[in-house]
Amino acid sequence: MPNMDPRKTAMPVQDPAVRRRNFEEVAKGYTEEMALVEAQRCLQCKNRPCVSGCPVGVRIPDFIERVAARDYEGAYDIIASSNSLPAVCGRVCPQENQCEQKCVRGIKGESVGIGRLERFVADWHMEHASSAPAAPEKNGHRVAVIGAGPAGLTCAGGLARRGFDVTIFEAFHRAGGVLVYGIPEFRLPKAIVEKEVDGLRALGVQIETDMVIGRVLSIDELFERGFEAVFVGSGAGLPSFMGIEGEGLLGVYSANEFLTRVNLMKAYRDDYDTPIRPGKSVAVVGGGNVAMDAARCAMRLGAETVRIVYRRSEEEIPARREEIHHAKEEGVEFVMLTAPTRILGDEKGFVQGMECVRMELGEPDSSGRRRPVPVEGSAFTLDCDSVIMAIGTSPNPLLRMTTPGLAANRRGCIVVDERMATEKAKVYAGGDAVTGAATVILAMGAGKTAAEAIAGALLGPEA
Repeated sequence: MPNMDPRKTAMPVQDPAVRRRNFEEVAKGYTEEMALVEAQRCLQCKNRPCVSGCPVGVRIPDFIERVAARDYEGAYDIIASSNSLPAVCGRVCPQENQCEQKCVRGIKGESVGIGRLERFVADWHMEHASSAPAAPEKNGHRVAVIGAGPAGLTCAGGLARRGFDVTIFEAFHRAGGVLVYGIPEFRLPKAIVEKEVDGLRALGVQIETDMVIGRVLSIDELFERGFEAVFVGSGAGLPSFMGIEGEGLLGVYSANEFLTRVNLMKAYRDDYDTPIRPGKSVAVVGGGNVAMDAARCAMRLGAETVRIVYRRSEEEIPARREEIHHAKEEGVEFVMLTAPTRILGDEKGFVQGMECVRMELGEPDSSGRRRPVPVEGSAFTLDCDSVIMAIGTSPNPLLRMTTPGLAANRRGCIVVDERMATEKAKVYAGGDAVTGAATVILAMGAGKTAAEAIAGALLGPEA
C-alpha cells in the first residue's frame, strides 16, 4: 500500500545559526530510511504527469519504483538514461515548478519529493559504484561543443553515448560553467560537479580548458579541424547594470564577478589569495536565485547586515521559495518595493550608501506582472558599503561577432529552431546562449535535444 502521508519527508538541514558562517552544504540529503518512506508516497500513476514536467524526460515513476524496491543502482540507471547530471539536478533543479508541480499527490497535499529522491539515488551511486561507465565504440564522427556548462555537458554526454568523438572547449580553467562559477558550494558542492564531469570523461569526452572560442579559434576553424558539427552552449555571462550614478565605485560588483570570485576562485578559503571586499553592510539588488546566492555568500564572508533590494513585492519575487526561506533563516533582510536611484561614494571612491525610492505596483507589464512605479516623495538612503548587482545577464557577443551567419535576436541570444539548429549550417545552440539566463535543467533539456538532432543529421534518422 502507498504511504498516504500528505506531507513529503523532511530533509535534514544545517542549523541556520551555524551555516550562515560556513560554506558546507545546507541540505544534508535523505538517509536510506527516509528515501524508502518517501518513495512509498508515489502512486505509480498510469498517465505519469510528472514525466511531462521534466525537461529531460526522466522516467520518474520507474526510478522511484526501483528505490522502493531498494534497487538503487537500477534507479540510477533509469535516471542516467535521460539525465547526464543527476546529482546536480537533485540539488538545484526547481522541481516545484516542473515535475513536482504536476505530481498528483500535490492536489490534496505535498507532491512526492522527486528531487530529493533523485539526489539520494545519485549520491548512493557515487558512493557505491565500483567502476566507471565503459566508453562505447566510436562511430567515426567528430563533434565540437563550446562551453562546459549544463547545456554543453548534456549535449556531449548524449553524443558520447552514441559513439561520437566529442571535444568540449571551455573558456575557464575548469569544466562546469555556472555549476562551478555561479552556484555556491553550500548549494552544490564542487566535488559533485567534478564527479559528474569525470563520468563524461569516462565515456570518452575530451575537455580542453582555457579555450575562448571566438578568440583562440573561430567556429569556422573548428570545422577546418575536422569537426562535422558544433554545439554552442556558451551561456549568458555578460552582466547587466542599471546605468545609475555610482556603479563604478569601489565596492560595486556584478553578481557574476562576486560569485565567480567566491566559487570558482575560492575567495571564502584561507588557502586562496582571491581579493574580495564584501563589507559590513551589503545591498544585493535583484530578486532571483542569483541574488539569493550572492546575499547568502556575503553573509558567510562575514557581513554583519545583508539586504535584498527588490522593486516588486515578495509575492512577485522570482527566486525559489526554498532559497528565500533559507536566506531569511540565515538573517538576510528583504527590502521590498524599493529601487536604487544612485550609489553614493566617499572621497576615496568607496561605496558609502545607496539612494533609493519606494515603489508601488501598477498595471501588468509584458511579463504579466504588475509594473513597479515610483512613489512620489519617497526617496531615502540605504546604509551599505558594498552593492551587488544581480539584475540579469545576457550572452557574450564574442561568438556571434566572430561567426558569419550566426543570427541573434535583439537581446543577443542565438536564434534556433525546434531542433536547436541555428541559421548557420551544422551549428546548433542551446541553454542560456539561446534563452538568456534560465535554469540548469532547461539548459540540459536543450543540450539533449541538440544531441538528438546532431546524431540524426550525421547518422541518419534511425540514430
